[in-house]
Amino acid sequence: MAQGNSSNSSNRASGTGYSSRTPGASGTSGSSASSGGTSGGTQGSQDTVLGRLVIEQGLATTEEVREALKLQKKLVRAGAPGINEASDPGGSTLGEVLVTNEIITRKQLSRLRPMVDEQRSNQQIPGFQILGKLGAGAMATVYKAKQMSLDRMVAIKVLPRKHTNNPQFVERFYAEGRAAAKLNHPNIVGALDVGKSGEFHYFVMEYVEGKTVYDDIVEMTRYSEKEALNVIIQVAQALEHAHAAGFVHRDVKPKNIMIANDGAVKLADMGLARAVSDREAAEAEKGKAHGTPYYISPEQIRGVVDIDFRADIYCLGATFYHMVTGQVPFDGPNPSAVMHKHLKEDMIPPDELNPSLSNGISEIIEVAMAKDRNKRYNSTTEMLEDLNAVKAGEPPIHARQNFDFSSLSAVEEKSTSDATQTLQHVETQPSLVDQPVFWAAIAGWTVAILLTVGLIAALAS
Repeated sequence: MAQGNSSNSSNRASGTGYSSRTPGASGTSGSSASSGGTSGGTQGSQDTVLGRLVIEQGLATTEEVREALKLQKKLVRAGAPGINEASDPGGSTLGEVLVTNEIITRKQLSRLRPMVDEQRSNQQIPGFQILGKLGAGAMATVYKAKQMSLDRMVAIKVLPRKHTNNPQFVERFYAEGRAAAKLNHPNIVGALDVGKSGEFHYFVMEYVEGKTVYDDIVEMTRYSEKEALNVIIQVAQALEHAHAAGFVHRDVKPKNIMIANDGAVKLADMGLARAVSDREAAEAEKGKAHGTPYYISPEQIRGVVDIDFRADIYCLGATFYHMVTGQVPFDGPNPSAVMHKHLKEDMIPPDELNPSLSNGISEIIEVAMAKDRNKRYNSTTEMLEDLNAVKAGEPPIHARQNFDFSSLSAVEEKSTSDATQTLQHVETQPSLVDQPVFWAAIAGWTVAILLTVGLIAALAS
C-alpha cells in the first residue's frame, strides 16, 4: 500500500516528499507542460475516452457511438457550443449528443465523468506509466506509476479537474510541494517532482510499498509497547527534522504513518503543513479547525494563529495513545462532540485501558497531550529523549519534570488529613478506666464470684 489514504474534514489523498523543482507563481512548472492544453484538444481527448468507456460499460454499441461521433462533428461544423454538457444542453460534446439521442441517460453520464477524468489524467502526465489508483479524496487522487526514465515505482497525486479553476485549491496543492521541498529525511515520504501537464496539476512522490499504522490497528487492535515505541520514535525523528526546518505538520495520525515492508517508518501527507513563519497563511486560517478530530490539538480546534510544534506533539501523543490502547483518546457521535472532549474532558489514562503499559509510556502520553500547550514538551527533541529513555528501560526525565502531580498530591494530602482526624478522634476519647461504667461492671463481677464460692463451700459441708 502507498500513500493513498483519505484524511480528515478536508478529505485529502495522502502523500508528501521532496520536490526537484519549485512551481512558479501561477502554480505551474513550464518544463513539465505538454500538448493538449487547447480547448479543442482537451475536448477531443475527453470525447475519445468517454466513447470508449460507454462501449466498455455496455451502455451502447460501437456503431451507436460512431453514429453519435458523426453527429457531433456535424454540430461542431454548424457552430454548436460544446464545452460543458451540464451547463450547455444541446451542445456538441459527445456526452450531450449521447444523452440527447437517448443512447445513455444523464445520470449514466454523470457516473462516467470521474472515470473519464481519471483515464485522461493517466494519459496526460508525460514520462510516467500509470499502473493503478492507490486512493482518492475530495482534494486529490493518488496513483501508482512507473517513472520511465529511471525505471522506478512512484506515487503521483493529481488534483481533481473540478478544483483546477479554483486558485485556493491549486495554491494549497503546490504549497504541499513547496513544504515537502524543504524536507529531506529518511522518515519522511520523499517528493520527486511537481508541475502541470495540460489541465492536470500533479505531484510525484516516493512510492512506499507497505501499510499504514491504521491498517495495523484495525488488524491487531493495538500495538505492543515495544512495537509502538519503535514506530513513534521514527515519527518523532521526522517531526524533529520538520520543526527544525520551520514547518509544523498539523495532521499526524495513524493513516499518515507508513510502514514499509522493510520496517522503515515514514511520515506522509504534508497537505496541512505550514511554515511557522507564514503569518499571512496563519491569519487566513484564523478561527478554522484544521486537522483530524480524533487526534487534533485544542489550539487547532480553537483556530489560534500561532500554531507551532506543540500541536504536532499533541497529535503524536494521541496517535501513540491509539496505538497502545486500541482506542482513540476521545470518541463521540460526531466530530464536534469529539473536539469538545479534546477541549474540556480528561482522558482515561492509557495504563487503565492497558495495564501492561509501563509508567513511563503513560507519563509521556499524558504530558504530550496536556490541554495547555505550555505544559507539554518544550521541544520535539525532549520528547525523543524520553522515548529513547523508556525504550532503554529508564524513566522519562522530561515528562516527570513536566508532569502535573497536583492531583496526586491532593489525594495524598486528603489521605494524610483523614488519618490525622482518625488519630485525633481516638486520642480525644476518655480512657476506659476513667469511666464509672467500667468500675460498676468490676464490682458486679466480684460479687458474683464471691456468691458462687460461698455456695460451693456450703454444699461441700
